[in-house]
Amino acid sequence: MAVVARFLDQPLVLHHVDHGLREGSDREAQLVADLAAQLDAEFVAHAISLDAGPNLEARAREARFSVLPRGVATGHTADDRAATIIINLLRGAGSRGLSALRAGPNHPILDLRRAETVGLCKQLDLTCVVDPTNSSTDVLRNQVRMQLLPRMEDLANRDVVQLLNRSATLLGEEDAYLDELALTAIPDATDLRVLRSAPPVLASRRLRQLLAVNGYAPSVAELDRVLQVVQGEVLACEVAGGRRVTRAAQHLVVT
Repeated sequence: MAVVARFLDQPLVLHHVDHGLREGSDREAQLVADLAAQLDAEFVAHAISLDAGPNLEARAREARFSVLPRGVATGHTADDRAATIIINLLRGAGSRGLSALRAGPNHPILDLRRAETVGLCKQLDLTCVVDPTNSSTDVLRNQVRMQLLPRMEDLANRDVVQLLNRSATLLGEEDAYLDELALTAIPDATDLRVLRSAPPVLASRRLRQLLAVNGYAPSVAELDRVLQVVQGEVLACEVAGGRRVTRAAQHLVVT
């Protein structure tokens, strides 16, 4: 991605985030710094502290984006998107989750396959860094990437990564249209009176917009809990990111 940006003569700043979860991660920052120097780009290093434990991937993502600049571009590929779609399907995240990581300025190489990016790096004699945690089958994403997707391709006898990305693009176009409808029908996503009177499909969608974190929609289970708060069935609930949803003065309050 950095090479493409430099080739297109775009402003370029390379960021490296060290989560402090494994030995040697600090040395990878030097490799990024070397690449930045090679591309005549600015380099910024971030160090964060993250404890091992449940929901590590989600917590790491949240911590990572908390230190990165708003609108940062990431190097996700079509393979990453396919794995994300499957994971979101398992989470029950709805159409928003199934059209995750939409192509655009934040994901400029989403149409490329991982093999293509690795091939480009080798052709340019650039060092490819392999995160050793990517081979751990204790992580759901790795299980999907190394076990589930290959099995799906065997069963379908087709390139399912391409199929999943194509479906995600179509769902994303429909999702964007429904987002506009929800925004028009419910300008204030915290207004309980409007949420209760709106068509349920639009109310649910507006709440997904309200609760999304870095483009990641809440799960169906989380959304159901929030809808119970909206309908007055419970006083409050917890959602991802350590957030609490309550009611006050006919409005939802997210803290």
